Amino acid sequence: MEMKLAENIRAMRKEQQLTQEQLSEVLGVTAGAVYKWEAKLSVPDLELIVRMADFFDTSVDVLLGYEIKDNRLDATVKRLREYRRNKDMSGLAEAEMTLKKYPHSFKIVYECASIFSAFGIERGDRDMFRRALELLEQSRLLLSQNDDPEISEQTLYGKMADMYLGLHETDKGIELFKKNNAGGMYNHHIGNVLAVSGRTEEAAPFLSEGFAKILSNLCDTISGYTNVFLSRGEYNSARVILDLVVEFFSGLREDGKPNFLDKVNSALLAALAYAQFMSQQEEESRSSLQKAKEHAELFDASPSYDESDIRFIDRIEGASAHDEMGSTAMDAINNVVNGCENEAFSALWISVTKGE
Repeated sequence: MEMKLAENIRAMRKEQQLTQEQLSEVLGVTAGAVYKWEAKLSVPDLELIVRMADFFDTSVDVLLGYEIKDNRLDATVKRLREYRRNKDMSGLAEAEMTLKKYPHSFKIVYECASIFSAFGIERGDRDMFRRALELLEQSRLLLSQNDDPEISEQTLYGKMADMYLGLHETDKGIELFKKNNAGGMYNHHIGNVLAVSGRTEEAAPFLSEGFAKILSNLCDTISGYTNVFLSRGEYNSARVILDLVVEFFSGLREDGKPNFLDKVNSALLAALAYAQFMSQQEEESRSSLQKAKEHAELFDASPSYDESDIRFIDRIEGASAHDEMGSTAMDAINNVVNGCENEAFSALWISVTKGE
C-alpha cells in the first residue's frame, strides 16, 4: 500500500489558501507539526486525520490517498520486473515479502532470484549472490510450473554459474557452465572466464566455437532484418544494417583468402544494392552490385566452406557449413535479385554482369 498523505495535506491546505500556521490553529497543533507532516517527517495520529478530512470536506480514504497494489501473482511478477529494470532497490524488500506469500510459485521465486542476481552483480554483494543461488535452486525444483520457453534447467544452471563467479568460486562456475553447455550455448562465456582467469590455452577453443556460433546467428538475424526492412519499405534502415555487416564480414577474411562469408556477403551486397536502388541511388546500387559480383567471383573461383578459413576461428570438430542461398555465390546474387521482382533492378544487374 502506498499513501500520499503528506502530498494531500499540502495540496488541500493550499487549495483552501491556508498557511501551515493557519492549519495548525484549526487543528490545535503547532505549525512545526504541520511542517513535519508535509515533509514526511512524521504522521498525524488517527484522530487528527479524521478531523482534517472533516475540515477539508473529504473522506479519510481520499485524504490518505492510498493506492492498494494489485497483489495478484502475475501483477506482482510484473512489478518485480519493473523494480529490477528501474534499478529500484526497494524491490529487494518486496521480493522477500512476496516470497512469504507465494513460496511455491516458479514465476515469483525465479523473478526474485533475478532481482537478487541483478543487484548482486551491480554491487558485488556476496550476500545477494548467495540469496540468488538459494532462489535459483528453489526455482529449479519448481521448474515443472514454467511456461516460458526461454527458461530451462540449463539456463537456470547458467545463472547459478554466474553467481558462483560473483562469489569468486571460479572453478565451480566454469564446471557448471561446462556441464550445461547444450548446443554450445555457453562457449563464449566459458572462453571469456577462462581467459580472464589466465587459462588462455584452455579458453581458445571455447572462444573459437563461440565466435563461430555468433557469426551463424548473425547471418540469420541480418537476413531476417533485411527482409523486414525491405518489406516495410524502410530502405534507409536496410542500408545501414547491411553496410555495417558487410564491412564486418569483409574484415574476417584471412590474407585475402576467400571464406564462406564471401558468399554471404555476395547476397547481402545484392540486397544492399536493391535498398539503394529503391532509394533512387542508382550509382551506389550499381557499385554494390559490382562488389557483390567481385565477392562471388572470388569465392566461386576457390569455394571454401571450412570454418577455419575465417579469421579468429580454428577448425571445429564435426562442423560444416550449409546454406540455402544457391550452389554458388553467383547463384546467391541471382536469387536475391530475382526475389526482388523488380524489372529495372534486374536489368541493372544484367548490365553489371556484362560489364556495361
